[in-house]
Amino acid sequence: MPLQKILLKPGVNRENTRYTTEGGWYECDKIRFRQGTPEKIGGWQRISSSSFLGVCRSLWAWVTLSNVKLLGVGTNLKFYIERGGAYNDITPIRETATLTGPFVASTGSSVVTVTDTAHGCITNDFVTFSGAGITSLGGNITAAVLTGEFQVTVTNANTYTITVSATATASDTGTGGTVVAQYQINTGPSFSVPLTGWGTGLWGYGTWGFGETSYDALRIWNQNNFGQDLIYGPRGEPLYYWNANVGTSSSVFTVTIANPAVITTATITFVDGTAVMLTTTGALPTGLSVGTVYYIANSTGTTANLTATYGGANIITTGVQSGTHSISARGVLLSSLAGASDVPLLQNYFTISDASRFVLAFGTNAIGSTEIDPMLIRWSDQEDAANWTPTATTQAGDIRLSHGSEIVTAMQVRQEIVVWTDSSLYSLQYLGPPYIWGSQLLGDNISIAGPNAAALASGVVFWMGVDKFYMYDGSIKTLRCDLRQFIFEDINKSQFDQVYASTNEGFNEVWWFYCSSGSFVVDLYVTYNYLEDVWSYGTMGRTAWLDSGLRDYPIAATYNNNIVNQEFGLNDDETGTAAAINAYVVSSQFDIGDGHNFAFIWRMLPDLTFRGSTSTSPVATMSLYGLKNSGSGYNTPASVGGSNSANVTGTAMIPVEEFTGQVYTRIRGRQMAMKIESNQLDMTWQMGAPRIDIRPDGRR
Repeated sequence: MPLQKILLKPGVNRENTRYTTEGGWYECDKIRFRQGTPEKIGGWQRISSSSFLGVCRSLWAWVTLSNVKLLGVGTNLKFYIERGGAYNDITPIRETATLTGPFVASTGSSVVTVTDTAHGCITNDFVTFSGAGITSLGGNITAAVLTGEFQVTVTNANTYTITVSATATASDTGTGGTVVAQYQINTGPSFSVPLTGWGTGLWGYGTWGFGETSYDALRIWNQNNFGQDLIYGPRGEPLYYWNANVGTSSSVFTVTIANPAVITTATITFVDGTAVMLTTTGALPTGLSVGTVYYIANSTGTTANLTATYGGANIITTGVQSGTHSISARGVLLSSLAGASDVPLLQNYFTISDASRFVLAFGTNAIGSTEIDPMLIRWSDQEDAANWTPTATTQAGDIRLSHGSEIVTAMQVRQEIVVWTDSSLYSLQYLGPPYIWGSQLLGDNISIAGPNAAALASGVVFWMGVDKFYMYDGSIKTLRCDLRQFIFEDINKSQFDQVYASTNEGFNEVWWFYCSSGSFVVDLYVTYNYLEDVWSYGTMGRTAWLDSGLRDYPIAATYNNNIVNQEFGLNDDETGTAAAINAYVVSSQFDIGDGHNFAFIWRMLPDLTFRGSTSTSPVATMSLYGLKNSGSGYNTPASVGGSNSANVTGTAMIPVEEFTGQVYTRIRGRQMAMKIESNQLDMTWQMGAPRIDIRPDGRR
């Protein structure tokens, strides 16, 4: 028989059997479809050798007025701003306390017990000890050893332990003198933690005597830039404000002991009304304290006065001072900004309207209440992130949605904000005075997997529901998916909050990352090419992803506690040591006619390109697998007196690309399947239309 071209339909289809989906592709990992044929995806490389603490669930990129590119990085343990590859810790401070003699050491141990009544910590929180009053415990545990940041392990409501860099001796019997302790906001779980038993579920739910399982939600940060500044906060907690003028790292300052006190720094040009917090390695003069929010007043370049309240009297300093003083780079409560009024105490999500410059909080407390109303939306006055009081002269206000039990997330789309509850989709539009913002119900019985499960691509919103995919382009549609059963039968539904969606606009793709069934870490992804309407899937651990025009490449967060540039290079360079990427795609079964006869293949003519490879001898392996029938499994042995696979090697790119012209094999079966794979450094490939020499070979 003449040579037969194998040109398969683009996309991977797992909605039926391997034989029913004849003429297509059935399995894959780390490939995509371009112009109808499969190719290996691009590589990735860490942006720097620096790393952060915790699992990142939030990324946001913006640029300051001085053209500095910044990236907000929210993890379950901390919040950072990445600048030039360095991760700068701006985690807010929850409380500042002065402790007297809090330390107790045990001989032979580096674990020190700290006493602070009603400290409010949970295990894995962070505390920083400072102050001129810290003293040695008498032996190896010196004042220097006790100064700095520590992660805590909670013993009870009044004590916790820290691990220091020295081992206590019998001489370490002291208690440490007077210590300033700054507690960062409580950390959160890195995954949704199941809670089972009495009081964990809703009243009346679950089987009597057994209770119901609920989940301690993983830590997800919400963030958005307000001009060049950043508003950020964990889901279910307050909002914080970072001022770009303060910078990403602490700025050293000097202060006069005078009436009024004057502060001077070489790194900040002060602006009146800016809220700042102070730190010191020693002691501030009387009149100033660590962890208190002050306001810049009477600024002249790099010098200014301080006030305790916005517009209040200048602070007078007395006494003595010691050590090095700094203006903290950490954010302050949004409610502490100059002119703040009725700022939400708590929020489950927020966004900033680009066109009209409102800050909108979703799932927040009503004015005068300290509890979250999960269906309430509130917004600030226009152009004022701190004023949330509705009056005749402001545009602040609120609206409550009625369909659903909680707002899950929201997203700006063209000239509206779409809002997902746990059962519906709403449109929120700016109407202007007197109504300001109005809501419209778009659809009921709509689900979304989690707060980060939606992505906007080419003006269309795509999202993962709890059992299928959706799109919204002015109307809600179910998204056709050739992998629906495959995905939702192997997904950990208790970890829906870990689902992360984003775009890869350079390839017209939307990616979703999720946990496989039984896994508590993200290990799988599914990709939809919205231009070619095809799906693919694979294995990859990414906890957050951002496709931004402000960066040269899409960026993603990994379980190695770093950020990588995706579609960069050809290898896996996540750790700084390049490793090959194992990429493959397997076809569905094909046959001669309807498999009436066995088929015999003795030769294959590959067709692929290694364009873009930097290896001088790129290699991909092409394999053929025979089956006696659809349910027999691949033949054993795979070939009849020969081999079922062969390497295809590129030998030249100029003037015409050259590679292995033909390979010989001996494969027999009623059905056949084809596989192409690679696991080599510095190479990539795209498949074309290979040909096989195939002939009928009897009926059994």
